Amino acid sequence: MDKFVITGGAALRGEIPTNGSKNAALPALAAALLTAEPVTLKRIPRVRDIRTMQRLLVDIGSQAEVEGETVCLHTPQIVCPEAPYELVKTMRASSLVLGPLVARCGRARVSLPGGCAIGGRPINLHILGLEQLGARIHQSHGYIEAEARDGLRGAVVHFDRITVTGTEDLMMAAVLAKGETILRNAAREPEVVDVADLLTKMGAQIEGAGTSTIRIQGVEKMGGAEHTIIPDRIEAGTFLIAGAITGGDLAITGCNAGHLDALVSKLQQAGVDVTQPDGGTLRVLGGGKLRSVDVTTEEYPGFATDLQAQYMALMTQAEGIAMITETIFENRFMHAQELARMGANIRIDGKQAIVAGPHELTGAGVIASDLRASASLVLAALVARGETVIDRVYHIDRGYERIEAKLARVGAKIRRVE
Repeated sequence: MDKFVITGGAALRGEIPTNGSKNAALPALAAALLTAEPVTLKRIPRVRDIRTMQRLLVDIGSQAEVEGETVCLHTPQIVCPEAPYELVKTMRASSLVLGPLVARCGRARVSLPGGCAIGGRPINLHILGLEQLGARIHQSHGYIEAEARDGLRGAVVHFDRITVTGTEDLMMAAVLAKGETILRNAAREPEVVDVADLLTKMGAQIEGAGTSTIRIQGVEKMGGAEHTIIPDRIEAGTFLIAGAITGGDLAITGCNAGHLDALVSKLQQAGVDVTQPDGGTLRVLGGGKLRSVDVTTEEYPGFATDLQAQYMALMTQAEGIAMITETIFENRFMHAQELARMGANIRIDGKQAIVAGPHELTGAGVIASDLRASASLVLAALVARGETVIDRVYHIDRGYERIEAKLARVGAKIRRVE
């Protein structure tokens, strides 16, 4: 397994470009299953989760052409409507093929995800929604098997709790259902809006994406399209925090500043100078005294759970006590014990992490437990005294494209070793 070796103490200065959003690209790739015509997707990040999804789509029947950040998928027919455990266990977003497969060919067999380091993310909300659209579903041998031989029918689906992948999956299923489907308590994330934009280009009739109520009028056939994926707000946010924690001067380019309002607000409250030179750039100027600021993770437009770990690393360097409350996933404080190994003063109390600072961090051997935990350890290592070795960085490769190269170009002392 690869490791990162990081020597802390360097202030980051320069520009870091933002890649396309992994969390928008994954459902967009799955949406290509809805049509027999080619779908061309641009600004696809070259990360591990994307490669896994492409492999799954090829197994299902897609022909994939990849050139740089452009992926062209052509699925003239569904050969094998199945997502096996071997792939789903490495990338839970594989369950996004459930809706498109049932909608297009009337059947699907998708492995249950199993456990997850940041808590269970059951797909029961996907299943309940598909049943309301007329699919017959049963579980057998660890797989969800769904059938809708006569096609899906429009219905009113109310999600018991907000689910991003559930909203995306049901939206993709509903575009080929007979009649109108209404999704209530739908997720409002920018990634949901981006998938809706792609589906509309393919011929879908969708209203309300980005609000809690989405209306979909089913069509008989979906066509091909060309679409550019939105910037990755989590990657951009991670680099904003990197500039702040190292006291640097970083410009994050190619991002959508509006998608980061919640994070920028918290950074400014903490004493970080964040400005917006233009609509696609955010500049962070660190070096001032950091203040502790509480944060609670929420669904969009609230503070993203995928930035909670990175924010915790920042709060270890802030004056005072910060209460970090996690409301989206259970078990998402596993990075706290690794940060404590580096000298952080963190106490976990149920869904809250109490971070007292500032505390000097020192280099240590640490282990990444999940994607965003990996990023928090990188951020902590950038400011720690001495050398930090981060093991299991395959986690970070799932969602960040060569993060070590991007950080090295702006002054970080970081290298990857096998």
